[in-house]
Amino acid sequence: MTIHFIGAGPGAPDLITLRGRDLIAASPVCLYAGSLVPVALLGHCPPGARIVNTAPLSLDQIIAEMAAAHGAGQDVARLHSGDLSIWSAMGEQLRRLRALDIPFDVTPGVPAFAAAAAALEVELTLPGLAQSLVLTRTPGRASAMPPTESLTAFAATGATLAIHLSIHNLAQTVADLIPTYGSDCPVAVVWRASWPDQRIVRATLATIEHAVAGSMERTALILVGQVLGLPDFAESSLYTPDYDRRFRPQSAASRFAGTSE
Repeated sequence: MTIHFIGAGPGAPDLITLRGRDLIAASPVCLYAGSLVPVALLGHCPPGARIVNTAPLSLDQIIAEMAAAHGAGQDVARLHSGDLSIWSAMGEQLRRLRALDIPFDVTPGVPAFAAAAAALEVELTLPGLAQSLVLTRTPGRASAMPPTESLTAFAATGATLAIHLSIHNLAQTVADLIPTYGSDCPVAVVWRASWPDQRIVRATLATIEHAVAGSMERTALILVGQVLGLPDFAESSLYTPDYDRRFRPQSAASRFAGTSE
């Protein structure tokens, strides 16, 4: 039997992969992070499924639930919010399962930063402005930041920043970023992206603290960068008429001429 780790997406119950939905429907046990995963997703569970909210459980208790289900020959759908590749605490669970020789697999989910960008109707990488996106956070009680991974270090790149789990550190975030990005740099804070009560605040580094004024907590994502300001930017060469590419060779002499791919 298998423990299926499933990225449950940012909040909207239909923002889950078909694979994830089908694995939930086929698993007689579902462990879900109730503090972040919407209850609506549990509607995919089969009738009679054992459903456990892991929010109040310790790691040992969660692993015990998985081991018990495995011993009973039952698959487990383990739901985490967003995508499992970042800040999911999946790694420590997988380490325990490997030690117990319990099989598992991982199904990705829609990450919060993608849902936030969709809500803002922006592309986070625009030609000439930013071609990199930094996913980061500020120090918190659960995990410290490595000394080389500071906001000031990331700011030096000029990339678009998606700052997770940091709305409680908004004042320090602003102080760290203004020297490099400037006080007029656009900022957006998206709270509970894709949930029915989603809220968006747009401002600048100079005004974002006042604009938010303590009205958002926990699941708010801070996005910083010039791409958020709907600026005048250069267009990509990808779709220009004279751009020689595999699917649109420009002449018989093109290195792509005659290719079948």
